[in-house]
Amino acid sequence: MPNIASTLTGARRLHAGHTALRYADRSLTYADLDDAVRRFASALLSSDLRPGDRVAVFAKNCPEYVITMYGVFAAGMVVVPVNAKLAGPELAVVLEDSGARLLVHDTASAALVAGAADAGVRTLEIGAAFDRFLAGGSADQPVADVPDDAVAWLFYTSGTTGRPKGAMLTHRNLTAMTWLELADVCDYRADDVALHVTPLSHGGGLYLLGAIARGSTNLIYSGSSFVPGEVLRLIERERVTVIAFLAPTMIVMLLEADAETGADTSSLRRAVYGGAPMHLDSARRMVDRFGAVFVQIYGQGESPMTITYLDLSEGPVDDDRLISAGVPHPGVQVAVLDPDDRPLPLGATGEICVRGDTVMSGYLGNPAATETTLRNGWLHTGDVGRFDEHGRLTLLDRSKDVIISGGTNIYPREVEDALLLHAGVREVVVFGEPDDVWGESVTAAVVREDGADVPADELIDWCRTRIAGFKKPKRVVFLDELPTNAYGKVLRREVRDRLTRTSSA
Repeated sequence: MPNIASTLTGARRLHAGHTALRYADRSLTYADLDDAVRRFASALLSSDLRPGDRVAVFAKNCPEYVITMYGVFAAGMVVVPVNAKLAGPELAVVLEDSGARLLVHDTASAALVAGAADAGVRTLEIGAAFDRFLAGGSADQPVADVPDDAVAWLFYTSGTTGRPKGAMLTHRNLTAMTWLELADVCDYRADDVALHVTPLSHGGGLYLLGAIARGSTNLIYSGSSFVPGEVLRLIERERVTVIAFLAPTMIVMLLEADAETGADTSSLRRAVYGGAPMHLDSARRMVDRFGAVFVQIYGQGESPMTITYLDLSEGPVDDDRLISAGVPHPGVQVAVLDPDDRPLPLGATGEICVRGDTVMSGYLGNPAATETTLRNGWLHTGDVGRFDEHGRLTLLDRSKDVIISGGTNIYPREVEDALLLHAGVREVVVFGEPDDVWGESVTAAVVREDGADVPADELIDWCRTRIAGFKKPKRVVFLDELPTNAYGKVLRREVRDRLTRTSSA
């Protein structure tokens, strides 16, 4: 199977003078982008880096992010996309675990990456230094031949048990994912204007692959944060035809801003969303306002964007369809299994498990976690669901305690660890509560040390300096003690249910 970067080579042959990327007042044709990618690959290989080495990217969306991503692929190296919202200590863990040799970063994160050099990681800042690096490479650099099982994308997904894990996605995985995207989710065309508003470090970067392969114009949102009114006006002004990916939170924000802007969004023919459940009333409003142009996707870092899909343009948009996660992609086997990995009948509830060419090869340097997750030939998602008589999958709960806020995964253990570093905290349990805008918000139930009178605001501020801002608790509740089972394990769900009922009463 070819290097995933060869999709750009093919697009250049067909669309050399067509605009590939637009960002603020900058524009690159497919010929420009392909040349830059080859120069970057050449510059990497002319340094002391070799195929298989890891290159981390810690930056907000920009053209250099795309050049880096494809350049690393073209050199036969591995992209390590890092969430640009992470705090310095969190970045350090990813760099150490991945063994990254080079860190490409933007100016805004310069202070956070200051310690990378001390850890033996070279840094390259986007700007003048990046331009000089690029100029030192050759546009004649060929795209590297790679084995099918060569890792291309190392995606870090934290776990409820502590240290983050690097899911290894191969060129075969990314190629299969792109085929499924083009076949089932969005049939990108050369005359499409595709708007990218989510981070390229996550689904935004993966779903860029299909748009590039088909020669679409990719409009990268240049706002420092998601401003719904601005995005609606951008859709109208640029006649955007495809929104490459949205979190449900973003759709809710667009609906709330719509009355003020009155923007003409009739150019839209496709909008992809996923990453978290969407409330039924919001889904109804979404279709009423924008039409049945939406496709919902369900996946996770270990099988990105590719477990099931729900195309609302196919068939009636009724409530049963709206609350489901759709049907499996052709070529991806999805099953609901019991604890012994035996298939369950339609309507029965169990763990959602997956196998196929989109499933990761394993976790980097973590054979124990790999064996547990890829057990008996299946990827065990940790999600709970059931199939109905129409073959549609409905997600019911997560056996893992991950909180999904604004489409971003937040793992309670990370927040708990940060709070337990405070001298006034003796015990803590963190969980998600329903939130009309964000899907879920973070709540912490805290037992204070005897005599400590630490207020909630102080604990929230404490978290802000130790973990990414989006992970900090929105609400802190103080309890005299936490309920535990006979083995002393805190009953997280009991705390969540009790406090959620209290807050809604």
